[in-house]
Amino acid sequence: MKNRRDKQKGLTLVELMVVIVIIGLISGIVVFNVLPAADKARVSTARTDIKRIETALTQYKLDNQNFPTQSQGLEALVSAPRDLRRPERYQTGGYIQSLPEDPWGNPYVYLFPGEFGEVDIVSYGADGRPGGEGLNADIGSWQD
Repeated sequence: MKNRRDKQKGLTLVELMVVIVIIGLISGIVVFNVLPAADKARVSTARTDIKRIETALTQYKLDNQNFPTQSQGLEALVSAPRDLRRPERYQTGGYIQSLPEDPWGNPYVYLFPGEFGEVDIVSYGADGRPGGEGLNADIGSWQD
């Protein structure tokens, strides 16, 4: 009796290998399905951030009669630039609480005058460099 119980205490090497293969297959399926969703979420987040920055820029222009200069940049949305012609028109507390980074950890690029509109706001994608394809493609305010 005792000998029979000792044989049933552990897993055989074959059983262990089957469990490892099953875990590997499930992990592969999850990674294959989840990673593209995370990439799509990053692109969607960048588009949302850009729209939010555009809204703040529009309000800035309504109050100050012009967009921030290239040298003032997007920081002009957070705190009043020193060289404002009419500082009393600047909205108390700024136009945006803080400037977000794009989903890949890079700052959004502000271009004034813009190439595609009065102003352009751009994320250079996953590689952080202009141009590119796929996840490295630019995401800009001129795109829908």
